[in-house]
Amino acid sequence: MHYSSYSELCRGHVCRMIICDQYKKGIISGSTCKDLCEERSLLFQHCLSSSPSQQVYRGLWRDREVIIKCGIGEALRADSRPDSVPRRDVVLFDKPTRGTSMDEFKEMLLNFLKSKLGDQPSLPALVSRIITMADVNRDRKVSLAEAKSIWALLQLNEFLLMFSLHEKEHTAKLLGHCGDLYVTEKIPHTSLYGVDIPPFLQSLLPPIAHQLIHQWFAPAWPRRAKIAIGLLEFVEEIFHGTYGNFYICESSLRNVGYNDKYDFKMVNLRKVATEMTIRGFLKGRHCEQNGDCTYGRDCTAACDKLLKQCKGDMVQPNLAKVCGLLQDYLLYGAPLELKEELQKQLRTCMTLSGLASQMEVHHSLVLNNLKTLLWKKISNTKYS
Repeated sequence: MHYSSYSELCRGHVCRMIICDQYKKGIISGSTCKDLCEERSLLFQHCLSSSPSQQVYRGLWRDREVIIKCGIGEALRADSRPDSVPRRDVVLFDKPTRGTSMDEFKEMLLNFLKSKLGDQPSLPALVSRIITMADVNRDRKVSLAEAKSIWALLQLNEFLLMFSLHEKEHTAKLLGHCGDLYVTEKIPHTSLYGVDIPPFLQSLLPPIAHQLIHQWFAPAWPRRAKIAIGLLEFVEEIFHGTYGNFYICESSLRNVGYNDKYDFKMVNLRKVATEMTIRGFLKGRHCEQNGDCTYGRDCTAACDKLLKQCKGDMVQPNLAKVCGLLQDYLLYGAPLELKEELQKQLRTCMTLSGLASQMEVHHSLVLNNLKTLLWKKISNTKYS
């Protein structure tokens, strides 16, 4: 099987063919396998992916718009000969092995989650939720195909974060899976301003044009306030949350959005990292300046100039980054009686430090003050 170009690879029938071949061989299982491979009620429509290693499609599932994510790129590198490509079922679905008991599988899951999320007291409950999701046929047992599928999914950072954070309703709902393919709800608005400027236009338009386009298409101010409150709640949830700390490592308008009820939704969890991931990246890392201690685009730690090693604290915390995004978003069209206080609170928020000594009380105070200010203005109105 050889694909000469990315455009040829980014076709839903390729992903479906590979997944369904593994399903028919009994290698994988999942709640959407029957719809995808037998009933054909899960349909691929348009490829949204910008990278061959992360296949993302807009699709239809029983007449509902959905997003389909399928990680076939690693097994089908365009420059590989067909006989040199490792068999996907051997590489990806290698664990657990035949003969693994349920207790051993639970122990595998617990140790894996500890390595990714830290030793949290809530992890046994998360393992139980994973087992429930894996048990597709609800027979209170987990078959080898079911176990291999859920294990492969958990290796995908975005899936792991989505599964860990899904109770909070600020991430896209997970609707089903088949092997390492998974289906989520489609978030209607994938930018805070309700419109995304196409990448090819972004470099051509001056900053003032960006600002005018955003302002023209932005929701009414009270709706923006409601969305902003949701974003602040998300920041609150991922800081010392149920399953540990998470960091937003690319603060961009394109990674945050909202639904038709103006409830905030995190669009791109691939730009969020766990504290364990970042600490692993920073540990013993040589540096000359702070920029050498950057994970992703903007998860930056301080560089110890004497030891020439990265420290563990972030220079800029999640809340400061989010307030930077919200400054223009909330100040444009803000009620006059609110604008001065809002500007003052946003400015305070943007100067927050990531030092552990400041993170607890000070951050909570700033966040709650900002939420209260916005909520007072829209509560008891149709916008709340």
